[in-house]
Amino acid sequence: MHCTEREKELLQLIDRAKIPGHIAIIMDGNGRWAVEKGLPRQEGHRQGVETVRETVRCADKLGVNTLTLFAFSTENWQRPAWEVNYLMSLPEKYFHSELPELIRKNVQVRLTGDAARLPRKVRKAVEDGREATRDNTGMILNFALNYGSRTEILRAVNNLINAKAKGVIKGEVDEKTFSEYLYTAGLPDPDLLIRTSGEKRISNFLLWQLAYSELWFTSVYWPDFSRALLMEAVYDYQQRKRRFGKL
Repeated sequence: MHCTEREKELLQLIDRAKIPGHIAIIMDGNGRWAVEKGLPRQEGHRQGVETVRETVRCADKLGVNTLTLFAFSTENWQRPAWEVNYLMSLPEKYFHSELPELIRKNVQVRLTGDAARLPRKVRKAVEDGREATRDNTGMILNFALNYGSRTEILRAVNNLINAKAKGVIKGEVDEKTFSEYLYTAGLPDPDLLIRTSGEKRISNFLLWQLAYSELWFTSVYWPDFSRALLMEAVYDYQQRKRRFGKL
């Protein structure tokens, strides 16, 4: 990975022993990036995929254990059909070009969200990626596709009710048991949430899991999000003291 001077500077500042284990990113601003440049919105999404590629490489290089990318929300179905169709074409294109490198770098692909509503080609692309990397032991690359946190929580509650009725679960449900019924079962909660584009809200993303995550916002649109900005977010995270309610 060729480094800019700023990246080299940040690499000197970052403590490799304190890299956040799980980074989650709300990748926001593709459309606005394109509109401000007088380009079609599709071009913003296409450039956003390039940013995903570089971000995954950088996170893996830094030693991040899990990278969760919010790629498509349950609310995004309300966008114009042409834009939804274009967004649905991107996972297939990404895995077609990147899967060999992900396999080579020992990255494991996962999906968080309701796969049932995704188009067949998207489901197949993601499933092929998961299957090809299932035995990999390196960084977990977790795509949140057709994901909404309220839907996830309601699904978990209903599944828990059914499990209780069948006697699978006895006694009171604690946080650990509840977490096992979420899409993210088996994954640690994010240590750091990054959101691009200047918006400062969670947008129905990992509401349960983000309870004690550190938040980092930037006004930069996702297509312009750089490796240096990822490093800046990690460095800023390392300057904070996480108390988890304690002194």
